[in-house]
Amino acid sequence: MKTSLFYPVCFFILFVFLFTVTVSVAKEKPRIRELGISVGILPTGKWNAITDVPGVKVGHATLIKGDSFRTGVTVILPHDGNLFREKVTGAIYVGNGFGKLLGKIQVDELGEIETPVALTSTLNVFRVADALIDYMLSLPGNEDVRSINPVVGETNDGRLNDIQKRAVGKEQVFAALRDAKSGPVDEGNVGAGTGTVCFGFKGGIGTSSRKLPRELGGFTVGVLVQTNFGGVLQINGVPVGQKLGKYPYKRFLNKKDDGSCAIVVATDAPLSARNLKRLAKRTLLGLARTGGYMSNGSGDYVIAFSTFAGNRVSSAGHEKKRKKTDVDNNAMSPLFLAAVEATEEAIYNSLFQAKTMTGFKGRTVEELPLNEVIPWLKEK
Repeated sequence: MKTSLFYPVCFFILFVFLFTVTVSVAKEKPRIRELGISVGILPTGKWNAITDVPGVKVGHATLIKGDSFRTGVTVILPHDGNLFREKVTGAIYVGNGFGKLLGKIQVDELGEIETPVALTSTLNVFRVADALIDYMLSLPGNEDVRSINPVVGETNDGRLNDIQKRAVGKEQVFAALRDAKSGPVDEGNVGAGTGTVCFGFKGGIGTSSRKLPRELGGFTVGVLVQTNFGGVLQINGVPVGQKLGKYPYKRFLNKKDDGSCAIVVATDAPLSARNLKRLAKRTLLGLARTGGYMSNGSGDYVIAFSTFAGNRVSSAGHEKKRKKTDVDNNAMSPLFLAAVEATEEAIYNSLFQAKTMTGFKGRTVEELPLNEVIPWLKEK
């Protein structure tokens, strides 16, 4: 190459590179609220995530390998301490029970959660639970523990993932636990949402929060979802699924409409297990607002806990008696609304953040076409 052409060509290559990087950054997908579209009436917390509830941390381990594995695990930690020694008040509510939710019986009986909550792929539930037991037994102070009740939920990622290989185990669970942090939460094709499908589009992990005003208690409600369900998609009341011609009864009953949604709801409100279950129920109203209807083959369930320190249950034999507190029934309604709105927005975020993915057997699931959808939402 002649010297006279060398520098211009180099500058051109550099320009193309910088332009490509700029476009790549600009194409980072937005959350729904970043587009100026508000969901509901209550304000969000700082991060608009489940981690706005003080003490809550979220970690992911994502497994994408070859053409087969599109899966992972997501963990939610209610606090930094030893959860077996300082159990949090908890509850589980089932909308439609076509799913594998490990740990429910003891939570129903005692109203306590004593391990991190984990979400994963259907056939990995038992491997993830085994890893959670290993983790809990490894903690200082648990040397003599003889019973652990791991809480593990799931949805089925078998369309994009070779689910029978059961690829998620101890390595991924421990990695997710090490990754757990407060602040912004990764969404979309991460962790337990890596291979999920929602309303026929790429689903994933989504999160949102609501902060009640001081006059209503000042409490925070945070929700995290693993979306893998069907229905007729609505976004802020706009019939997006119908506009895109993608809904289950367009011709005949569509068996692909089956699926699941796992929901985790956290709050710093001092709630009993009874009121946590009432709170958990309301999240399914948020799911309904998005067009989900809990089809026959859908596993829709909610894991709820309170981080309020005064209601924690010590497993020490010398436990001091504490007078537990509970929000008055008449004061629950604002919390109910917060749970509904946060769930609705978390589901939208899971769709907005997810990206087109090709996986097992060359199957491809397209992302929600935001270029078509966003103008409809702004016309409303």
